[in-house]
Amino acid sequence: MTSIILAIIAINILYVSLFTLRVILVIKGYRLLASLLSMGEVFIYLMGLKIVLDNLDKPANIAAYCVGWAMGVYLGGKIEVYLALGYTVLEVVIDSIESDLPEKIREQGYGVTTWIADGKDGKRLVLKILAKRNYEQRLRRLVTSLAPKAFIISYEPTQFNGGFLTPKGLNALPHMK
Repeated sequence: MTSIILAIIAINILYVSLFTLRVILVIKGYRLLASLLSMGEVFIYLMGLKIVLDNLDKPANIAAYCVGWAMGVYLGGKIEVYLALGYTVLEVVIDSIESDLPEKIREQGYGVTTWIADGKDGKRLVLKILAKRNYEQRLRRLVTSLAPKAFIISYEPTQFNGGFLTPKGLNALPHMK
Protein backbone atom coordinates (compact mmCIF):
# COMPACT_ATOMS: atom_id res chain seq x y z
CA MET A 1 0.00 0.00 0.00
CA THR A 2 2.75 2.47 0.93
CA SER A 3 4.62 1.76 -2.30
CA ILE A 4 1.50 2.52 -4.36
CA ILE A 5 0.95 5.80 -2.51
CA LEU A 6 4.58 6.83 -3.03
CA ALA A 7 4.41 5.82 -6.71
CA ILE A 8 1.26 7.89 -7.22
CA ILE A 9 2.84 10.93 -5.55
CA ALA A 10 6.12 10.59 -7.48
CA ILE A 11 4.41 10.11 -10.83
CA ASN A 12 2.15 13.11 -10.28
CA ILE A 13 5.07 15.30 -9.19
CA LEU A 14 6.91 14.38 -12.38
CA TYR A 15 3.84 14.68 -14.61
CA VAL A 16 2.66 18.06 -13.30
CA SER A 17 6.19 19.48 -13.32
CA LEU A 18 6.56 18.47 -16.98
CA PHE A 19 3.09 19.85 -17.71
CA THR A 20 4.04 23.20 -16.17
CA LEU A 21 7.34 23.28 -18.04
CA ARG A 22 5.61 22.44 -21.33
CA VAL A 23 3.10 25.27 -20.92
CA ILE A 24 5.92 27.71 -20.14
CA LEU A 25 7.87 26.56 -23.19
CA VAL A 26 4.83 27.12 -25.43
CA ILE A 27 4.26 30.59 -23.99
CA LYS A 28 7.95 31.49 -24.45
CA GLY A 29 7.90 30.32 -28.07
CA TYR A 30 9.78 27.01 -27.74
CA ARG A 31 7.01 25.05 -29.47
CA LEU A 32 9.15 22.23 -30.90
CA LEU A 33 10.81 21.53 -27.55
CA ALA A 34 7.40 21.68 -25.86
CA SER A 35 6.03 19.16 -28.36
CA LEU A 36 8.88 16.75 -27.68
CA LEU A 37 8.49 17.18 -23.93
CA SER A 38 4.76 16.46 -24.23
CA MET A 39 5.48 12.90 -25.40
CA GLY A 40 7.23 12.10 -22.13
CA GLU A 41 4.58 14.00 -20.21
CA VAL A 42 1.68 12.02 -21.63
CA PHE A 43 3.52 8.70 -21.14
CA ILE A 44 4.04 9.48 -17.46
CA TYR A 45 0.44 10.65 -17.16
CA LEU A 46 -0.96 7.45 -18.63
CA MET A 47 1.24 5.26 -16.43
CA GLY A 48 0.16 7.19 -13.34
CA LEU A 49 -3.48 7.19 -14.37
CA LYS A 50 -3.44 3.41 -14.72
CA ILE A 51 -2.03 3.02 -11.20
CA VAL A 52 -4.62 5.42 -9.78
CA LEU A 53 -7.56 3.85 -11.61
CA ASP A 54 -6.48 0.37 -10.56
CA ASN A 55 -6.43 1.51 -6.93
CA LEU A 56 -9.45 3.80 -6.56
CA ASP A 57 -10.85 1.65 -3.77
CA LYS A 58 -8.67 3.36 -1.16
CA PRO A 59 -9.13 7.05 -0.27
CA ALA A 60 -5.42 7.29 0.60
CA ASN A 61 -4.58 6.74 -3.08
CA ILE A 62 -6.84 9.59 -4.13
CA ALA A 63 -5.26 11.79 -1.45
CA ALA A 64 -1.82 10.77 -2.74
CA TYR A 65 -2.87 11.85 -6.23
CA CYS A 66 -3.88 15.27 -4.87
CA VAL A 67 -0.68 15.63 -2.83
CA GLY A 68 1.45 14.68 -5.83
CA TRP A 69 -0.43 17.16 -8.02
CA ALA A 70 0.15 20.02 -5.55
CA MET A 71 3.82 19.15 -5.16
CA GLY A 72 4.18 19.00 -8.95
CA VAL A 73 2.70 22.48 -9.33
CA TYR A 74 5.15 23.78 -6.71
CA LEU A 75 8.15 22.06 -8.31
CA GLY A 76 7.12 23.22 -11.79
CA GLY A 77 7.07 26.81 -10.53
CA LYS A 78 10.53 26.39 -9.01
CA ILE A 79 11.84 24.97 -12.29
CA GLU A 80 10.43 27.96 -14.19
CA VAL A 81 12.17 30.41 -11.84
CA TYR A 82 15.43 28.47 -12.16
CA LEU A 83 15.30 28.45 -15.99
CA ALA A 84 14.24 32.13 -16.17
CA LEU A 85 13.58 31.98 -19.90
CA GLY A 86 13.09 35.20 -21.81
CA TYR A 87 13.75 38.83 -21.00
CA THR A 88 12.76 41.38 -18.41
CA VAL A 89 12.36 45.14 -18.50
CA LEU A 90 13.10 47.17 -15.40
CA GLU A 91 11.65 50.64 -15.17
CA VAL A 92 13.50 52.60 -12.53
CA VAL A 93 12.41 55.98 -11.19
CA ILE A 94 14.82 58.07 -9.13
CA ASP A 95 14.50 61.50 -7.52
CA SER A 96 17.63 63.09 -8.96
CA ILE A 97 17.61 63.97 -12.64
CA GLU A 98 21.35 64.73 -12.32
CA SER A 99 22.33 61.12 -11.61
CA ASP A 100 25.18 59.08 -13.03
CA LEU A 101 23.11 55.91 -12.51
CA PRO A 102 22.49 55.35 -16.24
CA GLU A 103 26.20 55.47 -17.01
CA LYS A 104 27.08 53.11 -14.17
CA ILE A 105 24.48 50.61 -15.38
CA ARG A 106 25.74 50.94 -18.96
CA GLU A 107 29.28 50.23 -17.73
CA GLN A 108 27.98 46.83 -16.61
CA GLY A 109 26.86 46.11 -20.20
CA TYR A 110 23.16 46.90 -19.96
CA GLY A 111 21.34 49.13 -22.40
CA VAL A 112 19.56 52.01 -20.68
CA THR A 113 17.05 54.49 -22.08
CA THR A 114 16.25 57.52 -19.93
CA TRP A 115 13.80 60.38 -19.86
CA ILE A 116 12.62 63.08 -17.48
CA ALA A 117 9.16 62.62 -15.98
CA ASP A 118 6.93 64.71 -13.73
CA GLY A 119 6.37 63.16 -10.31
CA LYS A 120 4.15 64.30 -7.45
CA ASP A 121 7.06 66.17 -5.86
CA GLY A 122 8.88 67.33 -8.99
CA LYS A 123 11.03 66.05 -11.84
CA ARG A 124 12.19 62.45 -11.82
CA LEU A 125 14.63 60.47 -13.93
CA VAL A 126 13.14 57.33 -15.46
CA LEU A 127 15.32 54.50 -16.75
CA LYS A 128 14.20 51.60 -18.90
CA ILE A 129 16.58 48.63 -18.91
CA LEU A 130 16.24 45.41 -20.92
CA ALA A 131 18.03 42.27 -19.71
CA LYS A 132 17.82 38.51 -19.83
CA ARG A 133 15.44 37.29 -17.15
CA ASN A 134 18.08 35.21 -15.41
CA TYR A 135 19.95 38.48 -14.75
CA GLU A 136 16.99 40.32 -13.25
CA GLN A 137 18.01 39.87 -9.61
CA ARG A 138 21.62 40.84 -10.36
CA LEU A 139 20.42 43.98 -12.15
CA ARG A 140 17.98 44.79 -9.34
CA ARG A 141 20.81 44.47 -6.77
CA LEU A 142 23.01 46.74 -8.89
CA VAL A 143 20.31 49.42 -9.14
CA THR A 144 19.44 49.31 -5.44
CA SER A 145 23.12 49.42 -4.44
CA LEU A 146 23.57 52.60 -6.50
CA ALA A 147 20.14 54.13 -5.78
CA PRO A 148 18.67 52.62 -2.59
CA LYS A 149 15.45 54.68 -2.79
CA ALA A 150 14.75 53.85 -6.44
CA PHE A 151 11.22 52.86 -7.39
CA ILE A 152 11.51 49.75 -9.58
CA ILE A 153 8.92 47.96 -11.70
CA SER A 154 9.79 44.90 -13.73
CA TYR A 155 7.83 43.07 -16.39
CA GLU A 156 8.37 40.60 -19.20
CA PRO A 157 8.16 41.91 -22.75
CA THR A 158 6.59 39.50 -25.21
CA GLN A 159 8.21 40.97 -28.32
CA PHE A 160 10.79 43.56 -29.21
CA ASN A 161 12.90 44.50 -32.20
CA GLY A 162 15.46 47.11 -33.17
CA GLY A 163 17.16 49.50 -30.84
CA PHE A 164 20.64 49.30 -29.38
CA LEU A 165 20.15 45.86 -27.89
CA THR A 166 18.49 43.15 -29.90
CA PRO A 167 18.26 39.53 -28.65
CA LYS A 168 21.46 38.77 -30.58
CA GLY A 169 23.17 41.75 -28.95
CA LEU A 170 21.98 40.71 -25.50
CA ASN A 171 23.60 37.31 -25.96
CA ALA A 172 26.90 38.94 -26.93
CA LEU A 173 27.31 41.10 -23.83
CA PRO A 174 30.24 39.95 -21.66
CA HIS A 175 28.37 39.96 -18.33
CA MET A 176 25.47 37.98 -19.78
CA LYS A 177 27.30 34.92 -21.05
